[in-house]
Amino acid sequence: MRDNLTERSKQILEAIIEDYIVTAEPVGSRTVSRQHGLNLSPATVRNVMADLEEMGFLASPHTSAGRVPTDKAYRLYVDSLLGVRKVAREEREEIRKHCSLTGKDIGEVLHETSRMLSSVSHYMGIVVAPRFAADVLRHLEFVKLGGRRILVILVSQSGAVQNKIVETTDDFSSEELVRMSNYLNELVAGLTIAQVRSRLLEELENAKTRYDALLSKALRLSQQSLPDKDSEVFLEGQSNILELPEFADVGRMKEIFRAFEEKGQLVSLLDQCLGAQGINIFIGAESRLSQMAGLSVITSTYMTGRNTLGVLGVIGPTRMGYAKVIPIVDYTAKMVSRLLEME
Repeated sequence: MRDNLTERSKQILEAIIEDYIVTAEPVGSRTVSRQHGLNLSPATVRNVMADLEEMGFLASPHTSAGRVPTDKAYRLYVDSLLGVRKVAREEREEIRKHCSLTGKDIGEVLHETSRMLSSVSHYMGIVVAPRFAADVLRHLEFVKLGGRRILVILVSQSGAVQNKIVETTDDFSSEELVRMSNYLNELVAGLTIAQVRSRLLEELENAKTRYDALLSKALRLSQQSLPDKDSEVFLEGQSNILELPEFADVGRMKEIFRAFEEKGQLVSLLDQCLGAQGINIFIGAESRLSQMAGLSVITSTYMTGRNTLGVLGVIGPTRMGYAKVIPIVDYTAKMVSRLLEME
């Protein structure tokens, strides 16, 4: 049977999905015919539900005569049936209140954002901090410490700061370090950290650089200083997920906890969203992570200018309130982007 649904089939499927989102209980034909003003008899609804089940949009739990939506049903709902609402005023105010740099560094703001996403959505908030290597380098500075130790300060365009102490074989003067810093800042202006690595290698091959011993040392010193750090992930509100009736099974709960604690697979899923600006939605099995069965992920990228910095979003059950959560994630990403651009 083809998946071309009639208008009546779509209305009944939408009614079942919206009931199930609210109740987490299988939905019967009598409920649909009575509560949604479709002017259809329970027998007619039952026949349509049987067709929807055959097409893979509904499933029958063993313990109930009602039906529950499948991942396929939620995908159709999100793509073509859903009416996304505006972010409520009180939600906008809460998002703005938390998306503020006053007295906080970028890391604190992103951590606070994950808490806020959890609080406003009542699910789980997640924020992946910018990979420093993907960020544009704003400023590099060498500071002389005691002995032959040098503090290297790297400041990215998004305001993230990384410090590293490097041991050298040379005893550089403060004046030499200033000259080296100025040379490097001019050389790598406007490049991402990843691009800086390539630029340094190119410059080391340059005959002029090899002739100038100080510049050559500056390049080698900066190579030692560049970070190679995985993204930091801020995850808040795991308990919101575990309190939901569909995750009451202890074995299932442990599986979900393991996925959240390890974070690696979750980050690889979210990394897929970095290349696509705007909202991304993974429903249940679409994530291809077995631990994420029964869960959906709604994300959006945040950026400065044309540079995508990271991903933020909400993880909830497949029956989450998409109409509410999608605009919250979208609005939060825009607020975080605006905040970082002001830096």
